[in-house]
Amino acid sequence: MTEVNSPPRLGGWTRFVTARPRLSLLVALMLTALAVVAGSGVADRLGSGGWEDPTAQSTYATKALEREFPASQPNLLLLVDSGSASVDDPAVAAEADRLTARLASEKGVIGVGSYWRTKSPGLRAKDGHEALIAAHLTGDEKATNDTLDRIAPALRGTHGPVHVKVGGIVAVRHEMQTIIKEDLARAEMIALPVTLLLLVMVFGSAIAALLPLGIGIVAILGTNAVLRGLTEFTDVSVFAMNLTTALGLGLAIDYALFIVRRFREELATGAEPLTAIATTLRTAGRTVLFSALTVAVSLAAMLVFPMYFLRSFAYAGIAVVLLAAAAALILLPAALLLLGHRVNSLDLRRLFRRGRPAQAQAPVSGEGAAWARLANLVMRRAPFFALVTAAVLVLLGLPFLGVKFGTADDRQLPAGAESHVVQQHIRDGFPGNPGGGLEVLAEGSATPAQYTAYKAEIARLPEVAGVDGPLVKGDSAYFTVLPKGEAVDSAAQRLVGELRSADAPFTTKVTGTAAVLVDSKHAIATRLPWAAALIVIVTLLLVFLLTGSVLIPIQAVLLNALSLTAMFGAVVWVFQDGHLSGLLGFTSPGSIETTLPVLMFCVAFGLSMDYGVFLLSRIKEEYDRTGDHNEAVRHGLQRTGGLITAAAVILAVVMVAIGTSRVTNTKMLGLGIALAVLMDAMIVRSLLVPAVMKLTGTATWWAPAPLRRFHDRFGVSEGGENTPGGAGPHQSAAPPRSATSHDVPADENSDGSPNESGGVRATR
Repeated sequence: MTEVNSPPRLGGWTRFVTARPRLSLLVALMLTALAVVAGSGVADRLGSGGWEDPTAQSTYATKALEREFPASQPNLLLLVDSGSASVDDPAVAAEADRLTARLASEKGVIGVGSYWRTKSPGLRAKDGHEALIAAHLTGDEKATNDTLDRIAPALRGTHGPVHVKVGGIVAVRHEMQTIIKEDLARAEMIALPVTLLLLVMVFGSAIAALLPLGIGIVAILGTNAVLRGLTEFTDVSVFAMNLTTALGLGLAIDYALFIVRRFREELATGAEPLTAIATTLRTAGRTVLFSALTVAVSLAAMLVFPMYFLRSFAYAGIAVVLLAAAAALILLPAALLLLGHRVNSLDLRRLFRRGRPAQAQAPVSGEGAAWARLANLVMRRAPFFALVTAAVLVLLGLPFLGVKFGTADDRQLPAGAESHVVQQHIRDGFPGNPGGGLEVLAEGSATPAQYTAYKAEIARLPEVAGVDGPLVKGDSAYFTVLPKGEAVDSAAQRLVGELRSADAPFTTKVTGTAAVLVDSKHAIATRLPWAAALIVIVTLLLVFLLTGSVLIPIQAVLLNALSLTAMFGAVVWVFQDGHLSGLLGFTSPGSIETTLPVLMFCVAFGLSMDYGVFLLSRIKEEYDRTGDHNEAVRHGLQRTGGLITAAAVILAVVMVAIGTSRVTNTKMLGLGIALAVLMDAMIVRSLLVPAVMKLTGTATWWAPAPLRRFHDRFGVSEGGENTPGGAGPHQSAAPPRSATSHDVPADENSDGSPNESGGVRATR
């Protein structure tokens, strides 16, 4: 062993995070404790809606009808079951009338009506044994939830000859919030111990395994506090808490894995802890920073959309990504400096060696041999692997061509949920098309004759089964239009357009389930190009700054998008078409909620770029060192293949735990992203990326002169400065050098990882 020592050259960031490590950890502990207090009760302040466009015509009409004609927009339904008796039985009618009067007397309840008072056939079941009491609860989501909590216990259950179940939009949303909170707690109980076990298997050391978990917990608690603060200014969806937990654990573990792994590699080569920290931050730290920026940009694209459901995921996602990266780049180095070589303590794997001699810290030079062999195999058969892998991914995505978009309803809930039972009874047992009616709000003074003429005109539309109304109040009126088909099928959506274009002597606005769907689809379609452009442009820029190549950023975007095809195909095949619904325990509504594909794309694309940056940064580092393109690809996969796979498996475990939720959208989000992450790590990063990079050869690293100068000035790479002896990305024509133990640049280890300037550590 020959060793040349010199003081480690510390960058400004290294000096900052290692100057007072104990103080840094103490401050972090205090801030985390404050976050626990600040974030307490956040779930109770989150909403369960947000799928509609707040600026849409349907939203305006809904709010106007709630204000002027509350009985037209009931959000609370009582399903009254008379058992074997008829709902018209005098005893049943008397009890139902008493319940109706009691409900009408409650504070915060308006627009109360019932079958027994109106004799409307739409409120009576076809078998004559069930009927409805309808009402409107006033206020925002929190106010209606409070009212429901106050009145529901006294209303549900048996009352003399009838049995009452509580349903309606308010009950669905309230039950959804409750179930999500319960499911999230269960998911955390599943994910945390399994994640810790996997981390122990990856690191061996219990101490090293606890560090990523601690970073994840800090990120989650901090994000909860951020969300709690945001609820003071804007609506935030309760679904965002699931993303907070998933990304908080997943990304924090990814970043900590990368940093702890590099730190242990540096220690294994003989570096002192401070030197190892400096090298780790200059290499893996920069990669983590770029990765966090790419993920944050993908999530920030959801801010383009007006629905607070999507915007909530942007709030939660950006906060948790930045907090995870900050904790990994500030707290983790401080902890590693204090631990030093003790980071390898408590090696639990020795319990399974059964007396075999413990191996030394895994020698870096021999690590990842299986991944190196895989890389060699893929590059020898690059056209085959590129074509077959791409074809398989496209094939898996074909079911998405048959996607049908719909709106979220009670079928998101488990079959036994009370509000789901009520709505299902209404769908199956009541006449007409419950929930499928369209309301036309008419504003402006008009005569009875004008209302009559307008009603006759819309009644003649081919998709209309019937028209009720108008109900007039001052200068406002509304009509109820029943479509011939299903509530949100293509015919109902066409009818929305026909109603909006019909001539009228007054201003009209259309709302209803189909109208909300039409407006939501329009809002997404008009803003999707802007969101996609934001993701693509910023991703291209960040990857260019990391690699200095024009082709690699384009490859990264295209291959990332291709990696998501399996997720989208599976979403349609499973959740829309209903395959595996019995096994997974959900009710398929026959459609996909409009905002879900956008959400899943932004999250999964960001996570795919996360792994892509890890791989590309290591390939770039090796290419800068040797100028050998094939060797760089092989080395990059060898050194990161196992790490990326481990990180993907851990993140998939967290997402599957989220996917055990009883709410279908959450189940779809968790299981879909778990599939996308595994496909990306095990198929795209392991097979498609090395195959494509082999096919593109040294042209992979080309950039025109102006962009080369731009990268020379602003770009960075995992290896920091270009090493004196290595070929940079714009020197690909130089003869490649082979990295051997006898040909080690003065500022690199024998394994190719950068050493601090002035020091040589090479094993002869």
